[in-house]
Amino acid sequence: MKLKGKVAIVTGAGRNIGEAVSHTLAREGAAIAVVDLEKDRAESVAAAINKAGGKAKAFVTNVADEAQVQALIKGTVDAFGRLDIVVNNVAISDNKTIFEITKEEWDRVMSVTLSSPFLMGKYAAQQMVAQGGGGNILNVASTSGWRGRHRAIAYTSAKGGVINLTRSMAVQLAPHKIRVNSISPNKIGSPVGKADFDPTRPVVNLAGRSGVPEDMAKAVLFLVSDDSDFVWGENLFLDGGCMAMEIT
Repeated sequence: MKLKGKVAIVTGAGRNIGEAVSHTLAREGAAIAVVDLEKDRAESVAAAINKAGGKAKAFVTNVADEAQVQALIKGTVDAFGRLDIVVNNVAISDNKTIFEITKEEWDRVMSVTLSSPFLMGKYAAQQMVAQGGGGNILNVASTSGWRGRHRAIAYTSAKGGVINLTRSMAVQLAPHKIRVNSISPNKIGSPVGKADFDPTRPVVNLAGRSGVPEDMAKAVLFLVSDDSDFVWGENLFLDGGCMAMEIT
């Protein structure tokens, strides 16, 4: 097992990518804090992991709220004794143009999609430094953070922020042996904020298929395990090759 004895927090873990990541890390030996705003989803994923012989506990947390993030870190340590891995997966999108979006909508997307990995990184790192031994923080970015889109002005801006947040966190936390990386998916599983996956959703990439949550889970496992112990402050595109293609 690649993560035996480790403790991981996965945000947005009640469905889609977060659910698959939680199961994969649990199968590799990690105890999982399954974090979601929807209690039923979080508890369902945690129960499934425990039934399969793993260790998991559900946490209902708004990770854009500083006090709730602090409580989540404490609750995780109280439950499992330490904290080694954080996967900042949660995000929301606006799907609006600059003319359509309101300031309130902009602030909400920024709060959930960009401020939450900052807050989680800050307080998780404090715990990792206090306990010693380093750790791993993985921020889920997006190909949308690397180029403009006709819609989703706030989401693209927030994900662009996640990419450079990752680099700055990596630089500042490296002296404490905390590795920070990001991963940029493209159309993996269901769209951001939606429960249903449409396998017929058109994609343009080199793989010739849509990505599935398990694709992300395998990549996340690589980046939070010792298999990637020489990868620091890096971004991995998990996009079927779409970013390598010419835009027409």
